[in-house]
Amino acid sequence: MAERTSPLQNRVTPEGDIVALTARGLLMGNRGGRLHRPDFSLGRRRWSSRQWIACKLAFNGRQRQIMGPASYTELFFLDEATALAAGHRPCFECRRQDFLQFATLWASALGLPQARATAAAMDARLHDERLCADGSKRTVSAPLDGLPEGTFVRLAGRPHLVVRDRLVVWQPGGYGPVAGPQPRLDVVEVLTPAAIVSVLKAGYACGLHPSARDAAAATDRSRQP
Repeated sequence: MAERTSPLQNRVTPEGDIVALTARGLLMGNRGGRLHRPDFSLGRRRWSSRQWIACKLAFNGRQRQIMGPASYTELFFLDEATALAAGHRPCFECRRQDFLQFATLWASALGLPQARATAAAMDARLHDERLCADGSKRTVSAPLDGLPEGTFVRLAGRPHLVVRDRLVVWQPGGYGPVAGPQPRLDVVEVLTPAAIVSVLKAGYACGLHPSARDAAAATDRSRQP
């Protein structure tokens, strides 16, 4: 079989789109099943179930054939903030501690009677919050000042990540500083599902690509006289 020269369509953006990129990411995940055809292209579906999860790249030495004939479709994310913005939650199997913390903070932040939310309950709510009826990305408007680190917003048609009190631009291979002064905005369009924003506010520290803090620091330096 000839070696592939073009990237597979298996990278996920903060908008939730599945695209073909050469850039590598820090997390793998899936949307509940197989989305790819035998020729490695994607069919019309962009999810198989409500179980959208974000996983470790490696777990217990398992070896996977990417887009194998009897496999779910492996998806890849720049970092956890990207996965959360797309509506994926931590995997219970390979990221047990992250899942338990996430589920506990979910229950607390959303006022649930139990100490920890179930995966099924989180998946059901996230499915409503990440997608409109036509399958497009659902967004909400919110004050920028109240958004926690790790939240994505759409600005000038592009995804931007909140890092401390700065915005940095998402790019396939990492984050970049915002050119010029930081925008002065009262209300922004939020890409990260509302329930996940609440979990971030409650203290969940999602993993960020190292370039995020570098981009925020570069933005700080650009503001110095």
